[in-house]
Amino acid sequence: MAKPLVVVIPHQLGRAEARRRLENGIGQAKEMLQKAGLSMADATWTGDRLSFLVAAMNQRVDGDIDVEDDAVRVEVRMPLLLSIFAHKIQQIVSQNGTKLLTKG
Repeated sequence: MAKPLVVVIPHQLGRAEARRRLENGIGQAKEMLQKAGLSMADATWTGDRLSFLVAAMNQRVDGDIDVEDDAVRVEVRMPLLLSIFAHKIQQIVSQNGTKLLTKG
């Protein structure tokens, strides 16, 4: 297993508003993944943590999104085979996560 990929997205929304925006945007995130040939399953909230599972290239990638007062922390655990895409995935998560948080 490769080292987890971590992206921290700062915000000034407060924990409740950031979570609300992420909850409202999860459908959009699933659509975006489907267009890229990926599927998201098992997206489950426990407190302020969203745990998810994404299938890509016959591989499973899991992770967590932790909503904090001033940041959202995304941790993705992927097989070594997919870790070669880590930099690109990090860019996409950062850009799209920021977009989700800035939409009301």
